[in-house]
Amino acid sequence: MPELPEVESLAEFLRERAVGRTMLAVDVVAFQALKTFDPPVTALGGLTVTGVARHGKFLDLDCDGLHLVFHLSRAGWLRWRDDLSGAKPVRPGKGPLAVRVRLAPDDDGVAPGFELTEAGTQKRLAVYVVKDPEEVPGVASLGPDPLAPEFTPSALKQIVGGNRTQIKGLLRDQKIIAGIGNAYSDEVLHAARMSPFKISATLTDTQIADLHEAIVTTLRDAVERAHGLAAKDLKAEKKSGLRVHNRAGQTCDVCGDTIREVSFADSSLQYCPTCQTEGKILADRRMSKLLK
Repeated sequence: MPELPEVESLAEFLRERAVGRTMLAVDVVAFQALKTFDPPVTALGGLTVTGVARHGKFLDLDCDGLHLVFHLSRAGWLRWRDDLSGAKPVRPGKGPLAVRVRLAPDDDGVAPGFELTEAGTQKRLAVYVVKDPEEVPGVASLGPDPLAPEFTPSALKQIVGGNRTQIKGLLRDQKIIAGIGNAYSDEVLHAARMSPFKISATLTDTQIADLHEAIVTTLRDAVERAHGLAAKDLKAEKKSGLRVHNRAGQTCDVCGDTIREVSFADSSLQYCPTCQTEGKILADRRMSKLLK
């Protein structure tokens, strides 16, 4: 799933290539992906892309005041095409293509654009056409952005104070902190040397400061690594930069211990026992507790 660093890089990528260009058309292939009907998606035709923003994991193309907002969800991705002038008309089907955004051709007749694709059978990619991004429910309910100046250790202390949620779940909750998903929550907790099952409200001031530092540093480093990369290269860059996520059975680069995994019904987490749980192994079952 694309998380804050990848979505920020995609926003940067689109700013360089789409801003200033005219929208030719937005072709919706997977009709379930389009979550709004007024304004219609056809209203984007002829408008100029004036800006690209990120809201948590949402991408937002400002087209003369009308916004094309989309969320790639777990299995979605953005595929840039340098020239769509010869592309075949899109037709609803079983393929991964969900939406095609066509930009007006330049003087040489080259018409670039991008496609939103989604693998798998669980179709959760979502597209909205709105006058204000806050009209998108997922955007309106977002918590603070962890890379914003106002996200300070004091702000994090207010977030975790009194919260009985396990810290792993808190970090993934978009209504609490925007942009962190399963992968980077694993990375943040490893950097903070903290168990994923630690109860948020039990964090000391020192642990909160360490967690804040881990959040900001982990995300900023990932954003910096992704800076300037083409959209097609972001997945590989993300994978190469991960220290614990999806590395179960491999050696921890920090201490040399074996990275462990806890599996749930629809997800899993990875952690290092030496770095994070004082050498104890977490039970691999839902509602895990430390093994005695």
